[in-house]
Amino acid sequence: MRYTQMKIAIQGERGSFSHEAVLTFLPKSELVTCSLSADVFDAVEQGTAGAALIPLENSLAGSVAEHYDLLLSRDVHIQQEFRLRIRHNLIAVPGVKLKDLARVYSHPVALDQCREFFRKHQLASAVPFYDTAGSVKHVLASGLRDAAAIAGKQAASEYKGEVLLSGLEDDKQNFTRFVLISKSAKKNKSANKTSVCFSLKNMPGVLFKALSVFALRDISLSKIESRPRRGHPWEYVFFVDFLMGDEEPARKALDHLREISDFVKVLGIYPAAA
Repeated sequence: MRYTQMKIAIQGERGSFSHEAVLTFLPKSELVTCSLSADVFDAVEQGTAGAALIPLENSLAGSVAEHYDLLLSRDVHIQQEFRLRIRHNLIAVPGVKLKDLARVYSHPVALDQCREFFRKHQLASAVPFYDTAGSVKHVLASGLRDAAAIAGKQAASEYKGEVLLSGLEDDKQNFTRFVLISKSAKKNKSANKTSVCFSLKNMPGVLFKALSVFALRDISLSKIESRPRRGHPWEYVFFVDFLMGDEEPARKALDHLREISDFVKVLGIYPAAA
């Protein structure tokens, strides 16, 4: 599937890290912004967007739980994955100085990733906001002269803000894994990674048996995580990524997994990020 000039949905404002990811990996596509994550999946399922780019996990903050739940419940498929290096910037109204700041707005995750900045600049209090780019939009639109926001450089460009400081993140090994989703289940010939989810009956050794279907075939797991199963209190869904595409050992492993699971859903067979 070609994504050139296709409408790509994201959650959040223009200037967000999701917007930056689209510009980086799908530069000729048309951006569709959505307020809620559910709206992003609606856009794909209803065809108002050809695909969507969603953050699935951050190397420091962990998984985006809502997106895992939506992948489970919606009729979409992962087509590809990308990794974006996250660089936080302090952005303000042009002319505002660092010494003027009393408040700094941003998404709670971004604020948490910049603790050292707040330790050094204790006069500036951290103020949680719904979105990184949205916080820049708020500061610039309101003309706040005692406040700034933390976001990516794309937000500064989008809303005509001035970057006061760059590289605010405490840990420079800060990456977000994005996945491209669409309604198509067509497999890419260069696919070398598979994402699945499954649930198991609560029986002794059942998780060991489930994971052994991969170990017995020398299939390497790159991620495993459990999430509560909606409508089934105290039951869980396991999300697993393994490093193999649509090959015979992988197909046999999934067939074996279906024999011992309540259900198995293949979320996508796709090329892993470089």
